[in-house]
Amino acid sequence: MQFETEPGFFIAADAFGDPTHPPVILLHGGGQTRHSWGDTAKQLAEAGWYALALDARGHGDSDWSAEGHYDLDYLASDLRAICAQLPQKPALVGASMGGMTALIAEGERTTAEPICSAIVLVDIAPRTEQKGIERIFAFMSGNQEGFATLEEAAEAVAAYLPHRPRPSDNSRLEKNLRLRSNVTPAHPTGEARYYWHWDPKMLALWRQHTGPSQQTSSEERLYQAAHALNVPTLIVRGGISDVVSEKVMAEFLDAVPHVKSISVADAGHMVAGDSNHAFTKAVINFLMSE
Repeated sequence: MQFETEPGFFIAADAFGDPTHPPVILLHGGGQTRHSWGDTAKQLAEAGWYALALDARGHGDSDWSAEGHYDLDYLASDLRAICAQLPQKPALVGASMGGMTALIAEGERTTAEPICSAIVLVDIAPRTEQKGIERIFAFMSGNQEGFATLEEAAEAVAAYLPHRPRPSDNSRLEKNLRLRSNVTPAHPTGEARYYWHWDPKMLALWRQHTGPSQQTSSEERLYQAAHALNVPTLIVRGGISDVVSEKVMAEFLDAVPHVKSISVADAGHMVAGDSNHAFTKAVINFLMSE
């Protein structure tokens, strides 16, 4: 399905479950697509929710911005527009970039009423470890010439996520890639190669907003948004995450004491992909308790 968030601008989504049930919106991380959630959406539907997994603007099958409008203001605007089109207020489950989007969309809302019923932040907090952020940028920047085969892409992912067992097939990985011909200096014949399905314009923009020089102002904005939350909020940390360390999560919980927390052992920053069953169980238990 699609949601129109600006005139002529569409966000793609997969829907799971009964549309009359309470909705839950799943917001992936930067450089991912709606397929990154594993079986979480299906399990949410089986547990009684209407799950919507979105492709953020510039990702997957959602529209890409010709103007390069990819900062948090635009992501949050898309999310608010989608929430307004649903018959019930959704719970928001956001990983990394998706979590920041949810935090800003709700924490900086201009309406008297909340736009959502609850928020789950997946391995993201107002402050993050710069080393972990730089590792993400290095991975995303290192493969812009694409891959000759799916196996080559799988090798790159395995090197980035050495703690994760290699899948027996690459069918899930293929959903995050697109096979296309593209003439580049490295490949002048334009042979068909696999490319990550997100707009490369985002990398330069993200570096401007997440580098060390911008970190303080970004933290202040996200903390202000977190303090403004008055809906049930949970942070799910990957137990071995290099983006949200134990120290970072403790600082967040001290500053915003109404937020609940849980850690998923043996999961890194990509919590849903590293330990999907444990992650989904934590989300369902939280939503059922609120």
